[in-house]
Amino acid sequence: MQNPTSGARLATRLAFLVSGFGLACWAPLVPLAKQRLAIGDGSLGLLLLCLGLGSVGAMQLAGPLTSKLGARPAILVGGIGQAILLPFLAFAPTVPTMAIALLLFGAFLGVIEVGMNVHAVEVEKQAGTPLMSGFHGLFSVGGFDGSALLTAVLSMKISPVAGVVTASVLMIATLALAAPRLIATPRTEETPLIVVPRGIVVLLAALAAITFLTEGAMLDWGALLLSGKGLLPVTQAGLGYSVFAVAMTAGRLTGDAIVGRLGDRRTMLWGGLLLLLGYGVMLLAPVAAVALFGMLLIGLGASNVVPILFRQAGKQTVMPAGLAIAAVTTIGYAGILAGPAAIGFVAQGIGLPAAFWLLTALLCLVPLCAKAATASGRAS
Repeated sequence: MQNPTSGARLATRLAFLVSGFGLACWAPLVPLAKQRLAIGDGSLGLLLLCLGLGSVGAMQLAGPLTSKLGARPAILVGGIGQAILLPFLAFAPTVPTMAIALLLFGAFLGVIEVGMNVHAVEVEKQAGTPLMSGFHGLFSVGGFDGSALLTAVLSMKISPVAGVVTASVLMIATLALAAPRLIATPRTEETPLIVVPRGIVVLLAALAAITFLTEGAMLDWGALLLSGKGLLPVTQAGLGYSVFAVAMTAGRLTGDAIVGRLGDRRTMLWGGLLLLLGYGVMLLAPVAAVALFGMLLIGLGASNVVPILFRQAGKQTVMPAGLAIAAVTTIGYAGILAGPAAIGFVAQGIGLPAAFWLLTALLCLVPLCAKAATASGRAS
């Protein structure tokens, strides 16, 4: 099999960039949406659940359709739809309209996430060298750029709507550049309506959901945690996600070399331990600088766990690789999208810091399951 061209690698990176950029543009808008709609943590959790339900529901359809039609349509339809819906998140005046906007935004996000991961696995297979961490690194680059752009707009007292419209135009232009460079991915004529994970894929999907929940927590609740503890004002609290995204970027852009030296198992083990340390530092921090350092450690620790899980999904033999990747994507992204809604409900009862401590306990499963998750090619 011939190695894919540099154009195919560029197209994959651009798809990840657009997805991360669009999602991160939502992070600095969360505190403003809460203020504009005059709602509490519980109601905000319900709104975030709409985003998660839209995404997970769309992924259930996108998985089989991507297996039948290829990844290219999913990447383009999902990315353009995400760009079109983004401005509505900045000005939706009522809770129902915001709920509908988040539901549709999440649906298009779910479609592009499935498509780009299937495309990435195929490009990596054809290249014959680790590329997955680098691809996911561009998601983190997008996350940093999107959060930084909207935080800068808000800090300069510019209209949030103007900021997100600019972001949408940039997303569509980037997809236009990627479109002709996307490659054909394997297709399966007969696919199930719903992809159900089996065997080792169940563990991979569960660990992906737990790790993605870290990204969701930083995206949707990180700014509120910093502002709620009085460490940063609301207009600057998005800086926390920016620091997290920078660390994710650094970890993933160097991740392929790290995995080449340490292997998947040890990289996942040490990444999980660094995650736990970062959460402890962030939650016990007395000042903003220490909390931001904790978020940096969290980003570094989480950076290569998910790329490893996707790589293992492509290697396992229990399910066809495409369907396994779709299952891990669907359940994994439920963590980043639906999980934060659960944090909101828990925070309503015991407070946001306590909810983050519960998440820290859940993340202990990442280093504990590193050996089982990286048993490549096992059949059960």
